[in-house]
Formats: sequence, C-alpha cells, structure tokens
Amino acid sequence: MLRESYYRELTDTDRLVFEKLVPPDHYLRQVKALIDFEAFRELLRDVYSPHRGRPAEDPILLLKLEFLEFHYGLSDREVIAEAQVNVAFRYFLDLSLDSRLPVPSLLSQFRARLGEERHQALFDAVVRQAREQGLIKDRLRLKDATHVVANVAIPSALVLVAQVRQRLLAALRPYAPQRVAEEEAEATTIRTATADLKDEARLAQRVAHLRQIVVWADELVATLGPAAEQGDRRRQALEQALALAHKVLADQEDPQSKDRVCSAVDPDARRGKHGQYYDGYQLDILMDAESEIITALEVLPGNGDEAADSVALLEHEEAVHGNEVAELSTDGILSTRGEVLRTLEDPEGLGVAVYAPPVRTWPEGYFSPEHFTLDEQGEVLTCPAGQQTERRYPNTHGTGWRFQFRRSQCRDCPLRDQCMARLPAKHGRTVIKNTYQAEYDRLYARAQTERYQEVRREHPKVERKLAEIVQRHGGRRARYRGRWRVKVQYLLLGLVVNIKRLVKRLQENPTAAAPCRAAA
Repeated sequence: MLRESYYRELTDTDRLVFEKLVPPDHYLRQVKALIDFEAFRELLRDVYSPHRGRPAEDPILLLKLEFLEFHYGLSDREVIAEAQVNVAFRYFLDLSLDSRLPVPSLLSQFRARLGEERHQALFDAVVRQAREQGLIKDRLRLKDATHVVANVAIPSALVLVAQVRQRLLAALRPYAPQRVAEEEAEATTIRTATADLKDEARLAQRVAHLRQIVVWADELVATLGPAAEQGDRRRQALEQALALAHKVLADQEDPQSKDRVCSAVDPDARRGKHGQYYDGYQLDILMDAESEIITALEVLPGNGDEAADSVALLEHEEAVHGNEVAELSTDGILSTRGEVLRTLEDPEGLGVAVYAPPVRTWPEGYFSPEHFTLDEQGEVLTCPAGQQTERRYPNTHGTGWRFQFRRSQCRDCPLRDQCMARLPAKHGRTVIKNTYQAEYDRLYARAQTERYQEVRREHPKVERKLAEIVQRHGGRRARYRGRWRVKVQYLLLGLVVNIKRLVKRLQENPTAAAPCRAAA
C-alpha cells in the first residue's frame, strides 16, 4: 500500500549543496522544472492495494529512477549506485543527502507491477503534457520502423527442441513427478543412442519424443479442468510451455513457415529482414512532424505487419487524445497494401491523406491497366486493340488478378509500341487488375503534387528520431525477453526522448507556454 505522503523536507545544507553543485542550466534541473512528474501519481495509485502490504517506496521516485536509467543507459544496479553519489541525480529525485535509496531489485519488480498497460499510460501522459503546451499539431504524422535484436542466443533446431522439451517437463513436474523422471531418462537414452547419427536423424527422434510428451500433457491438462486463473502460476506456466511445444512441433512439420519460433527463452521473437535477416522485434513509431515528438509506438515481432500497424498507431493516438490527424507519411511499406490504404483514407474512419512512394505496375508512357476493360464477371480482359484473354493468376498479395495475353496476340498488334517497350520471349503483355487500384491511383496522383515533395522533405525527421533511440540510448538490442517486456523498454525510451524534445522546445521558446510547474 502507499503512504499518505512522500514529501521530504530538504535541509538548508541540502539546498546549499544543490545550488552550488547543480548548475542552473543542468538538464535534470530543466526536466524537473518543466515536466510534472507529480501528475503521474494518480496513474500509478491503483496498482497498489489501498489496505494490504507494507508501505511501498514512492512510485514517483521509482519512475524517476527508470527515467534516469533509460536516459543514461544504466542497469538497475548502476542507476542506484550512481544516484548514491551523483548530486544532480539526488536533486532530480527529491532526495536529501542523507536519504536512502531502494534496492536495485525493486526496479524490476516495479516494472512488472506497472506492466505494459501502465507504462503505456505514462507514455501517453507525457504526450498529453506536450499537447497542453501547444507543441503537437495534427497536420502531419511521420511513421517508420527499425529492427530490434532479441536478447537471446539463437539455438540450432536440435537445441531448440531440447529446450522446449525441458521447459515442458519442468512445468509438468509439480503434477506428475514420477512420469517426468521417466521422460527425462528417456531423453537421456535417446541422446546417447543417437550420438553418432546425422543431425537430421537426431532431430527426428527428439521431435518424436517431444510429440509423445505433448500428447500426454494435453491429456493431463484436460483432467485439470478449466483454464488457469490469474493467480495460479504453476498452471499458467504449464499452459504456456504446452502452447510453445505445440508451436515448435507445427514449425517442424512446416519447414517453410515464415512464423517460426527461434528461441525457447524468448518465444515471442521472430526472424525478420531489415537489410539483412535478424531475430527479434520491430520498433514502429508515429511522430508529429511539427514538434518531432513521438505520439505512438508499438513493438512488433520481427516478421510483424508494419503496414497494418499504421492503422493501429493512428487509432491509438486519436482514441487517447481525441484528435484527428490530417496526413500520414510513410516509406514504401504502403505502396502495395491497398487494403491498409483504404482503411486509412476512409472518410468515415481515419480519413488520413497518405503520402508514400508509389510503385508503378506499368512502364511510363504506355497503356496503363485502366486502358484494359474487364467484363462483368471479371474473367475476360480486353486490350485497347480489341484482343481478349482469359489467362489469369492470383497476384502476389491475393488482392487481384494477373492477366496475361499470348505472344501471338501482341506480336503483330498495331498498338504494340504504345503498350510495351519490348515483346517478352514467352508471352505477351501482362496486366494486373487490382481490387485496390483506385487507392494506388490516388497514391500515385498525390505523388505528382508539390505537397508530396514538401512531405518527403520532412520524412527524414522520423529516421533521425529512430537513430537517436538506437545510437544514443542503446535501442538496437532488447534488454529483456518477451514482447511485453520489450514493449516496456521502448515505451520508457520513447518517454525519455519525448521529454528531451519537450524540454528543448520549451527552452527554445520559453514564452510559448507556461512550464508544467515551478522549479523546486
């Protein structure tokens, strides 16, 4: 439970030391003067019991320690050690020279107590303070993503199956210790008997053994009754381990799956491609072009749908702050995602004008797909010269049909010079009739305007913001394991860079808005 008051009266000695040793222009002095941390107290109150437990450490103190930790790239232990001797830290934390600090392990407990939801609320509260200062406008949002390397060593398939088996057996041990001991002995026998075989044969036997254990575990869980309650940690651990085992077995049956588990330690991490292949997550951010403040962010698996996340980010911001964004700038991720473009531009929904580099599906100066007529059934395509074809195949994204004319139809066509630059060796003109062609046409038409050039000149701002997170705050690698923990890491990093930007903007134009509170 929380104490009624955490106010600490500083002594005259404390004030004198802080005045002499913390310069007036010190960054932490500016943050303390301009950011109202006390306003966050109500967001944290309901994660503590009002009547049970010992009086807790001040949650605002712990939140400020989190801020210092992620701003300066420190660990839990390092930030406590630094706060012990750093006078500026003590001033920022509202601690006297004699005040004691919490033990480092309390910070990890605090993060777990707040979880993803409460850290998200804190991030949104900082954005709200920036809006109240008049810094954030709704003219244009810039969106981009970067890759995050998981905090794991990626095992081979042999090791992964073994790790998943051991995790499942450990979760089963409280329910059937004798059977678990027998399965562990069987695993040892298999390992010894297959030591001289090739990896493929060794993997096959381990997968078969894991499948037997999963069948038994499914039967055991069925006898336990309804799903685990929130407080039943043993049952939750069993259900999570069993779900992971099922997923790994499914991956082994489908070697071409693009959603394969790559680690038993961090089962949420996935393989993605950002220039090169990597295993981990994506950090996806939405940034206000005026203030360069991040208004929303998400952590996706490495193979996550970054394009569809554009909708989720905008919907989150508008739901939290009640605003309406006018324009959105992205890179090429939306150029072939007509369904997402339709959702973003829907006047009954988000109603956002999207600016992104379009992809042309036909050569410049030649007949476009609009010059080709499709019959009412959508099965016969007629070209400007009157030739017809029924040869069609689904396109890559399943959003339309790829029609193909025979080479003989195009070879002697009088309009061929207006249709293609060169006749293909095995077929004639290929035309894609897309369900979302109208969205692609609007995207292309918008790219021909002067406004598009203005927006593209602003887009590098979001790339520089991602570079700041990565290069100055260690954002390339995940500190933690599991998607929600990684999300907490980047919500805190987002909070840090937003406060940096907010302080800088208010320092540049101190008359633009009153400080959130008076300096202590």
